[in-house]
Amino acid sequence: MEAEIGQTVVERFQRYVRFDTQSANNSETYPSTEKQKDLGRQLVNELKEFGLESAGMDQYGYVTATMNANIGRIIPTIGLIAHMDTSPDVSGKNVQPHVHKRYSGQDIVLPGDSTQVIRLSETPGLKKQFGNDIITSDGTTLLGADDKSGVAEIMDALHYLTKHPEIEHGMIKAAFTPDEEVAAGVEHFDVGKFGAQFAYTLDGGDINEIDNETFCADSAQVTFHGVSMHPGFAKGKLVNSLKLASEFLEKLPKNTDSPETTERAEGYVHPNRIQGGIEETVVKFTIRDFELEGLKKRENSLRALAEETARNHPQSGLNFEVKESYRNMKYVLDKYPKVVEKAMRASRMAGLQPKLHSVRGGTDGATLCYMGLPTPNLGTGMQNPHSKLEWVSVQDMRKAVEVAVNLVKVWAEGT
Repeated sequence: MEAEIGQTVVERFQRYVRFDTQSANNSETYPSTEKQKDLGRQLVNELKEFGLESAGMDQYGYVTATMNANIGRIIPTIGLIAHMDTSPDVSGKNVQPHVHKRYSGQDIVLPGDSTQVIRLSETPGLKKQFGNDIITSDGTTLLGADDKSGVAEIMDALHYLTKHPEIEHGMIKAAFTPDEEVAAGVEHFDVGKFGAQFAYTLDGGDINEIDNETFCADSAQVTFHGVSMHPGFAKGKLVNSLKLASEFLEKLPKNTDSPETTERAEGYVHPNRIQGGIEETVVKFTIRDFELEGLKKRENSLRALAEETARNHPQSGLNFEVKESYRNMKYVLDKYPKVVEKAMRASRMAGLQPKLHSVRGGTDGATLCYMGLPTPNLGTGMQNPHSKLEWVSVQDMRKAVEVAVNLVKVWAEGT
């Protein structure tokens, strides 16, 4: 099986990354960029070539397909999901993938820009790849392994299953989504229409990791209102909202509770945008914690600092708003333990040593969990996402396909 998978997943991946599918922040359309649909159309054509005539793309750019069950007994329908878009942070135009054969431990200098170097000393994951084949971009763009490695792996698994009807499986649903990188990947996703009872996103990093936990996440907007006055006549009258915001930010913890000072299970409060003038200044935050109680505690602490700042300036005004982003998928997945257990077994069947992993971020799966579709996240092999130093190994992608095929087998065995 490995040889056949290897012959197709790499070729597919190299083809897909050449599509510029970069999503965009602050777009008023869905998907945020029309060019994401170019890859979507390609996937639909390939799925139909597999014999999956149900394949199609809707107005929102969602590509879906159904592989019918080939056994008579009733088993749950499972879904396999990956996203087509790449990060707005780094160009995804004219990606030139390069395969570095039989990695031997050297730093990898990218051929299109010699200043872009994947250094072994800075990249622990490379130590696991000696003898493997590493795919990178040429260094002038990102590679797009996030998440076209997942797209290629699902496509390859579906293709393999169509070529091997002797592998028993229930109904399989596949979906390829836009706009994950701008936090809108499942904004218009119809879980009921999709029709799966359980699903897996292929959008993780290390190949043996199974993500069953994410942050709980909210966003906060703190607005300080000042009083504008001609600076020549401002004594005792002008209240500068910029200075209020600065005073407020200065109150934030210096050595804790921020992305740059936390790791593992620690949450944080992160100011990520400020905009304003004399009369009004807005400071935006992302707030993260693995526990809902911890999330609310951080929000209350932030609110208290903002209110303290406003009290020190009686003529000022304050608005404090919190908006829910997503919640820890573990709260849902713990109610359906077999979803994760089957992923662990599928991984072991591929010769891996799986480990549960907590994501210091979110996944589409976290949102889908709360839309009624329990969805853990599986590793694809991608490394250094959202950068020109992004890479993935051929062997890891093959293993990811093998895990996906094993999942089908495990679910077909029954509960």
